[in-house]
Amino acid sequence: MIGIQRGSDYAELSRSIRKAGLLARRRGYYVTKIAFTVLTFAGGWVAFAYLGDSWWQLFLAAFFAVVSTQLAFIGHDAGHRQIFRTRRANDVTGLFHGGLVGLSYGWWVGQHNRHHANPNHEELDPDVDIAVLAFTTGQGGGKRGVLRWMAKYQAFLFFPLLLLEGLSLHVSSVRSVWRREMRAPWLEAALLIAHLGAYLTAVFLVLSPGAGLAFIAVHQGLWGVYMGCSFAPNHKGMPTVRAGHTLDFLRKQVLTSRNVRGGPWLDFALGGLNYQIEHHLFPSMPRPNLRRAQVIVREFCARRGIDYSQCGLLRSYAYVLQHLHAVGAPLRAADR
Repeated sequence: MIGIQRGSDYAELSRSIRKAGLLARRRGYYVTKIAFTVLTFAGGWVAFAYLGDSWWQLFLAAFFAVVSTQLAFIGHDAGHRQIFRTRRANDVTGLFHGGLVGLSYGWWVGQHNRHHANPNHEELDPDVDIAVLAFTTGQGGGKRGVLRWMAKYQAFLFFPLLLLEGLSLHVSSVRSVWRREMRAPWLEAALLIAHLGAYLTAVFLVLSPGAGLAFIAVHQGLWGVYMGCSFAPNHKGMPTVRAGHTLDFLRKQVLTSRNVRGGPWLDFALGGLNYQIEHHLFPSMPRPNLRRAQVIVREFCARRGIDYSQCGLLRSYAYVLQHLHAVGAPLRAADR
């Protein structure tokens, strides 16, 4: 847990980032990225129709899990105003990509903005308020029944639970639209209905009921795993913040975040989220600029004596599992 720290060097760091031109929009990159991803998505459905009623379609289901996540990454960038200067252009892009994968863009933006404002805050960050997991011993002690049993063994259940993450995202989207928790609920409702209708029609028009259900299970399950594996290393297992503890903006974002070390292939696979520290410090920074920003931010933190967390991909998952296992330890000990 993080203690009280005062003062902020963010303004100085921000000047360095702006001077380097790293907040400038990268429209060429995003036009290419969006066109390639959407065409790949469309090509996948052409291949789906051509292949017909075959169990080989399960390989295409895995392919769609990857493409769906890449589409979601673009929606994420639009939600942070990374792509265009105007809110309207970014929102149109985000709504379009949300519609393609069956997510409420408005719900996600609201949820994600709350996370960015208070990362790893035990009361204010929705990403550490998940019913089936406990990220602090306090949360674990409050679990009862099945949820308590799950918290005890959550390190072993973590990756299997990610198979349900896709379903959870769809359900949360529908619930939020039903409650009208965004600016354009009727538009988002129409997009979700259109997605569901087109998706189910395509699947069961081409596949037999059994193969269709298997296709949906593989697609949605692997999509959930990919999404979860992309976001989990960023903050899980990092220090948490309690109510009453204050941090300046720079330290709040850096000390609660973890970068994942890797090359261009990892930048693609994780949608730039492997530069989580830089992303949290400058949410509107275009994705391709994050790698260059990392050098400036890391050196700045070193000069200020601010812990800058970075590790390899597999090690990041190990940290997540170790943390979850440690949080469940008191529950296991109490029930012996």
